[in-house]
Amino acid sequence: MNEFKGDKRTKEYKEWKAKFENKSKGLGDDIAKFTKATGIDKVVKAIAPDCGCDKRQDLLNKKVQYKIVNCLNQEDYEYLDNIFKLAKKVTPKQQHRMKDIYQKTFNRKVVSSCLTCSFIKSIYNPLKKLYEN
Repeated sequence: MNEFKGDKRTKEYKEWKAKFENKSKGLGDDIAKFTKATGIDKVVKAIAPDCGCDKRQDLLNKKVQYKIVNCLNQEDYEYLDNIFKLAKKVTPKQQHRMKDIYQKTFNRKVVSSCLTCSFIKSIYNPLKKLYEN
């Protein structure tokens, strides 16, 4: 989670905290939020204290994962800024660094036998879109 800059007693901090802490990782988190909001979770816990809900939540999160995109840190942003504004051609060394930034930001491992072949479509374009937004 990124660090909040400012007074933690403000409304802005509470909104920032809610934005980053309440993100669902997958379907299991959304179902858990729904059952909590409707009170179903309390009824189930009263009937069967060890119902296996947590295990089911983890399993559903693994089966149906949401695309979670982390914010770029300052160093990565500046690196991409130099490439997108100045570079005419991306070198193999830059491709590997961009691959590392992609994996860290999009929480996805890039598996390719030829990084150069899949670089534009799978790494360069998504990073450029993120950078522009």
